[in-house]
Amino acid sequence: MDRLKAIQRDMHESFKELVRSRRGARLSTEKDLFTGDVFTGRMALKYGLIDGIGDLRGVMRSRFGDKVRLRLIPARRGWFQMRLPFFARHRETGEVAADLMALLEERFAWSRFGL
Repeated sequence: MDRLKAIQRDMHESFKELVRSRRGARLSTEKDLFTGDVFTGRMALKYGLIDGIGDLRGVMRSRFGDKVRLRLIPARRGWFQMRLPFFARHRETGEVAADLMALLEERFAWSRFGL
């Protein structure tokens, strides 16, 4: 366990050195920034952790002009999702088993009529 703590401490020190070397004089000295606290965007700007607050489209237009075009790239669908759309549709809900049982019950009900 001591070895794990030593590794974690070493990684944390490496992280702090990296941030300090990249952000340089922009970092604030009024607060210890490496405690694991979560900062809002305004706080991060105040302490020099970020350069500005914006959204992707606005920042890209300010850097590259109004003619910049951003394309939406859809998520890749795997083999399983393409062949079994029922599971792909319900994967996030965690209710696959219940939905599958309902589907089977409906199928058995219709099969009584030869459908």
